[in-house]
Amino acid sequence: GDGVRWLESVYQDEQLSHRAKAVYFYLRDRADPQGICWPALGTIARELSLSRSTVKRAVQDLKAAGYLETQRWRQNGGKSSLQLRLLK
Repeated sequence: GDGVRWLESVYQDEQLSHRAKAVYFYLRDRADPQGICWPALGTIARELSLSRSTVKRAVQDLKAAGYLETQRWRQNGGKSSLQLRLLK
């Protein structure tokens, strides 16, 4: 169905690096039905065996390619969380 065609389009997107695709599928697996997730970059890095800076770059790549948007949220003055919303 549509899901498979859509998956292929991500795999075949040549502007995305291998790491960006890996991070994208990781996030997609964990996002809610609205495409929103609150991952810790350190957790993604650990679970994908990537460095934190590689994960950060992958997120930037995905933003630049229009796959996701990010927003920082501060919980009542506490530490901020990164909210990611998948756009595709």
